[in-house]
Amino acid sequence: MYIQRTGESRLLGFLEGRKVVIVLGARQVGKTTLVQRVLAGRTVVSLNFDIEIDKMRFLAAASLSPVDAINSLGNPEYLVLDEAQRLPETGRVVKGWYDAKLPVKILLLGSSSLELLSHAAESLTGRNEKLFLPPLLFDEVIRSRDWCPETMPLSDIARHFQEPIHAGLLQSLAFGGYPEVVTSIDKPALLRNLSSDYLWKDILQTGLVKSPVLIKRLLSLLAHQIGAEVSVHELATQLHMARQTVERYLDLLEQTWVIFRLPSYSTNARKEIAKSRKIYFWDTGIRNALLGTFSTDELRPDIGVLWENWVVAEAAKRNASLGGPSELYFWRSRAQSEVDLVVRTGDRLRAFEIKWKGKRTVGRAFRAMYGVDVKRLDAGNPFIEDSVLGTRG
Repeated sequence: MYIQRTGESRLLGFLEGRKVVIVLGARQVGKTTLVQRVLAGRTVVSLNFDIEIDKMRFLAAASLSPVDAINSLGNPEYLVLDEAQRLPETGRVVKGWYDAKLPVKILLLGSSSLELLSHAAESLTGRNEKLFLPPLLFDEVIRSRDWCPETMPLSDIARHFQEPIHAGLLQSLAFGGYPEVVTSIDKPALLRNLSSDYLWKDILQTGLVKSPVLIKRLLSLLAHQIGAEVSVHELATQLHMARQTVERYLDLLEQTWVIFRLPSYSTNARKEIAKSRKIYFWDTGIRNALLGTFSTDELRPDIGVLWENWVVAEAAKRNASLGGPSELYFWRSRAQSEVDLVVRTGDRLRAFEIKWKGKRTVGRAFRAMYGVDVKRLDAGNPFIEDSVLGTRG
């Protein structure tokens, strides 16, 4: 079952130009499926660098002149290089082919920014368009349901289908948005597999981490601390690791889209916390798999922090899929006043309190400093993108 992605229209737009298209995202988020969908009916050659024979075919072509190289690959209209980060020389080779102005559109797909961005994108500066594909957004999941009217605005869907949407939200909180997980009957089994060695295969193949055990221990600690400001020193102490090692592992996990860091917003270092970071998971299903907690009961004890991670991740996924027009932060004053999510889009500032249920916090401190009201995001309407990013669904 194909679930239509928000990034589909951006990808179609990128295909109209000459530039190389780089599609990035974690393993199993549907990059290959999306590209196959968009390129259906066209002349395509796909090489997967997880497959040795495909790597050898590419390297053989790379040894030829650009014209002969594309001829050896069958003169396709589109050339798709999947798991392109497996070959650091990919960017250099593709740059030569691009500069030769050959009649072929090249797409690079990567599940890690470790090599693909540092080598390929560097070589292709000014020659590429990037599309980030995250796990499924909640509205993508809901619009795929049989009961959901295809063209109805999200605001109307939220009003007319409250019960199935709330049930879908609890499923999303528990199991996340990986496409195969969303469509599977046995969601826990798939998530356990994803949250094992498979998800950080790219990290292990760098040689920078010898065993997944330390990665899992670090992630388990982070899974318990979502919504809190994370101390690298405390993590290092608990793991009996050097601080620099923990920092490197966090970088690796961020570069492979397992976690992301939310910085603190500050324009006045004397009154605000300027250097703190919160860490969230791109997918709450992965977080729950690490802890072995797949309950869909809204009375689960961690519902508040789980909802916070889910909302911040939805905002981050939407923002990234749109090309990153906004910057996301949290805010805390030295007097301990706090705002869960601050969004800056150009000169416009928005601020949000994230609460599953309960009374609204006024947010006087933030309003006094920035003249911006703090709005509330609760489970009553999980379609957050319009209020948070100013988009429409």
